[in-house]
Amino acid sequence: QVQLVESGGGLVQAGGSLRLSCAASGTISGISNMGWFRQAPGMQRELVAFISGLGSTHYLESVKGRFTISRDNAKNSIYLQMNSLKPEDTAVYYCNAGVKAIGGPNRYLEVWGQGTLVTVSS
Repeated sequence: QVQLVESGGGLVQAGGSLRLSCAASGTISGISNMGWFRQAPGMQRELVAFISGLGSTHYLESVKGRFTISRDNAKNSIYLQMNSLKPEDTAVYYCNAGVKAIGGPNRYLEVWGQGTLVTVSS
């Protein structure tokens, strides 16, 4: 069984910074793409940042220049450095990854973390 565990959420004032972490655990044989999504109350879940297995990145337009996604393949982890936070960044942030498990199907299956709440006060 593969799990994604996020950490690093919390309450911060506008203009502040937070760093989210997501670690994959379990019997993993490979991880492809990984990313961060967020969902604000009453809104649809949206992709915030994405990093491929080769390290190429993509960002939601509204976070470009403020957020940075990075990846540590040795630790099966990704991070999201969030700077210059705004109240509109308030949401539950979810980690997502394509994971291939040892002994499982020979394809990448989508796995989600449980989410971590980020609240930015004005």
